Amino acid sequence: MAEPQTDSEILQHYKKSGDLSLIGKLFTRYTSLVYGVCLKYLKDRESAKDAVMQVFEKLISSLKSHEVENFKGWLYVTARNHCLMELRHKKGKFMEEISSNFVESEFLLHLEVDEEQEEDLRKMEDCINKLVDGQQRCVRLFYLEEKCYKDIATMTGLDMNHVKSFIQNGKRNLKICMEGNG
Repeated sequence: MAEPQTDSEILQHYKKSGDLSLIGKLFTRYTSLVYGVCLKYLKDRESAKDAVMQVFEKLISSLKSHEVENFKGWLYVTARNHCLMELRHKKGKFMEEISSNFVESEFLLHLEVDEEQEEDLRKMEDCINKLVDGQQRCVRLFYLEEKCYKDIATMTGLDMNHVKSFIQNGKRNLKICMEGNG
């Protein structure tokens, strides 16, 4: 039998044989696509490299249970959703506090990420970027990096009262921005 060449042929043979080298061959074709998607969303080279490997690992089981007609498009969406889930996991605590009145709690429980949820994450990032420098830095350290007040004070050189004020005002301004139109 001739060796499969097209994405569809490779997928078909993989489903029949379970030969992991076929998935490796297919994934090799699109590694740079997946890395580019992961880097775009995660904005960190090491995190993007880790995500590429995690997406590859998911393919092994996902391709057995999914009918995939356009592998490249499916892989792009799979990589994007993986990265959005990573971001949501990282920002979960932050999103719960900031968006309690903005986004239904169902948003945090869904496993699939849709365009509206992706837009919410983009809007949140835009709103964070609109905060004044001190608020932005303290909010990122407190909610996204989960640093305590004392660590933030040490890292920024600010006194504890300024740190608390920047976080409180930043949270309020972020909520206002997200509830409004920016």
